[in-house]
Amino acid sequence: MINGSQCRAARALIDFSRERLAISAGVSIESISRFESKLTEPTDEEVAALQAALEQAGAVFISDNGRGIGVRLKFTRSDAKRIAILENEGGIVAPDRVP
Repeated sequence: MINGSQCRAARALIDFSRERLAISAGVSIESISRFESKLTEPTDEEVAALQAALEQAGAVFISDNGRGIGVRLKFTRSDAKRIAILENEGGIVAPDRVP
């Protein structure tokens, strides 16, 4: 289960407003606001719906693996391929010294 900070960070990463998340997850805007502000904890069903909606939109939640919890963006196969192409466009790797 995600926490309020992860919810807020995931919304920022995928560029979702609270309104858009509320529609996608079927959870009230007020509930999302209070969850992200750590004022109240929504029901387990609401948290699961929020997490599912955010994951569907491209967020990947990282569980506590000894280094802490987090969230990142999911790359599609085509995104990963484009990134690999861009990373290899520079030609031969050489020192960055300017003569």
